[in-house]
Amino acid sequence: MADKLVRAVAKDGQVRIIGGDTTELVSEAVKMHECAATAAAAYGRMLTCGSLMGTMLKSSKDTLTLKIDGRGPARGIVVTAYSDGHVKGYIGNPNVDLEPNSLGKLDVGGAIGRNGELLIIRDMGLKEPYVGRVPIYTGEVGDDLAYYFTVSEQTPSAVAVGVLVDKDLSIKSAGGFIIQMMPDADELLADLITYRLEEIPPISKLLSEGKTVEEILNLIFEDMDLKILEEIHPEYKCDCSREKVEKALISIGKKDLEEIYNEGKEEELVCQFCNKKYKFTHEDIGEILKNII
Repeated sequence: MADKLVRAVAKDGQVRIIGGDTTELVSEAVKMHECAATAAAAYGRMLTCGSLMGTMLKSSKDTLTLKIDGRGPARGIVVTAYSDGHVKGYIGNPNVDLEPNSLGKLDVGGAIGRNGELLIIRDMGLKEPYVGRVPIYTGEVGDDLAYYFTVSEQTPSAVAVGVLVDKDLSIKSAGGFIIQMMPDADELLADLITYRLEEIPPISKLLSEGKTVEEILNLIFEDMDLKILEEIHPEYKCDCSREKVEKALISIGKKDLEEIYNEGKEEELVCQFCNKKYKFTHEDIGEILKNII
């Protein structure tokens, strides 16, 4: 089944909701980066958050980058997201695999670490991108993003993301939601939603049982006049190209390129987002040097 994000509102617009099933895109990314179980859960949660947040962008030209690094063995995760919900990303150490945490779950917080920051970078085509940052709250990703919304954007939010990793390291399910109270929202309504969120099983478990995103949101917002506004089908999509990689090669500087050329070497660059390899022969490097002013 294709991945799906839904944008919705409830209680006459007092609540804004973005929910999604990201199982396929997380599965593709985890295979591409050959992630171990704990790495897959951490990376998958970040990809899901990126996909959900990307739909909040106002223009198709805007981009959003999430970076989290708590100096844990995962060595940081970076995700870039777009307004149509598609994402790309990488994890510093895809091989990290820890013992389960005290709750018997994959130790995402231990992999990411708690001695660092969550950065949200919005590039809206202005001279400088907007950068928001908060200290890592738990390292579990959803809690950290909720903390960011509340502290940095003054928008009380609930964020839940989950990834179920099977014994063969395949992704059984992945998904999440962001629920935000609008400025004029009733405080009692927020309390009721918080109570319901505490009562329902994790979203990854519900998705693995075959429930759709809409059915899960209906569980939370029963009798709250839930209205689905839009459906979006997100993907894991890398936009790398030989031209972009060539620019990265040029950026090392003419002197270093001349050294590589004079030694008769070839150069192979690998895209960190999709692991695609780009080979530049001795002759290719010579041509690049001719075109550098």
